Amino acid sequence: MEKYYYGYDEFIGDVAKLNRAIEAFDPDTLLAIARGGLTLGHFLANARDTRRLFALNSIHYEGSRKLDTLQIFNIPDLSDARKVLILDDIADSGETLVEVLNRLRELYPDIEFKVATLFYKPGSLIQPDFTVKEAPSWIDFFWEIDPL
Repeated sequence: MEKYYYGYDEFIGDVAKLNRAIEAFDPDTLLAIARGGLTLGHFLANARDTRRLFALNSIHYEGSRKLDTLQIFNIPDLSDARKVLILDDIADSGETLVEVLNRLRELYPDIEFKVATLFYKPGSLIQPDFTVKEAPSWIDFFWEIDPL
């Protein structure tokens, strides 16, 4: 399988691009999908000087293997939010993002939700509202590879 290494320096530049792209939306809350969206969430929260960063969990992959199930849990209380930006590393199949959005809209129908990812695949079920680049192949993110 062909792989693309996504390093720290490229990431820093992409976070700056994404931060500029979301300016007009001006979210009051950032919601990272763990684990892929956590690093992005941390950096964007710092760039936007906000502590309103939350996370929820989803499990749909084990390594590079897509599982037959999709679990979403630990959804935070967002009842005081108006505009929430959902963050993930990639819109791959889009199944996770679709299910997360469905759940959140069901729980919080008065909140405006938008999605931001670093990468997207054209065949994804959902195209993020904000994204930086198309995925060239399987991506090895530095936060998954380097600590090992």
